[in-house]
Amino acid sequence: MKRYKTLLFDVDDTLLDFGAAESAALQQLFKDQKLTLTPEMETHYKRFNKEQWWSYEAGKISRDELLNSRFSKFFKEYGQDVDGILLEKKFRGYLREGYQLINGAFELIKDLESKYDLYIITNGVSETQDKRLLASGLHPLFKNVFVSDDIGYQKPRKEFFDYVFERIPNFTEKHSLVVGDSLGSDIKGAELAGLDSCWFNPERNPNDTTIMPTYEIRKLNELYNILK
Repeated sequence: MKRYKTLLFDVDDTLLDFGAAESAALQQLFKDQKLTLTPEMETHYKRFNKEQWWSYEAGKISRDELLNSRFSKFFKEYGQDVDGILLEKKFRGYLREGYQLINGAFELIKDLESKYDLYIITNGVSETQDKRLLASGLHPLFKNVFVSDDIGYQKPRKEFFDYVFERIPNFTEKHSLVVGDSLGSDIKGAELAGLDSCWFNPERNPNDTTIMPTYEIRKLNELYNILK
């Protein structure tokens, strides 16, 4: 019997290149505001945005607070008073068009589809994630797509995983594996839920946390070594 039967995949920066999609969306958003997006400004925004998502995942702010205020807070630093809700809507529209695949992602999922029960587990906005997954061709390869926006809880909350487990037929923790790039949401979530985890770490980032993945890979095709 295979060690793993159910594989739970994160989306952003695991299967889809969120960085590339985000950069393209930001370029268009800044153009709308008649601002030039410099490399420094983009780096600053991405750091600021990650901090906002970390706060959300830690339960410090709500999803609506994050989405409706991040652009008003950010543009205020550059002397612009903007409608955060309107800019969020515009940004979401641009982001939905970004579905660049991580190298080897489609080939891996296409191959695993017939051998494992594949599911998506992602934090984000349902409409955005669904459209990007459909455009990339990945959506139909998964048995179900679970998005925090629909569930009401986000990774790494145990409630998120409990919701997922209840909707997977014949689910067992010991035969399931979480694959994702985020120590704080994917790997910690797996740890809290009692699942094995595989940290996708292509940039060889150091792990300065107490969160310990079961496995670590640099390339997606290295997952085969774990699944053998």
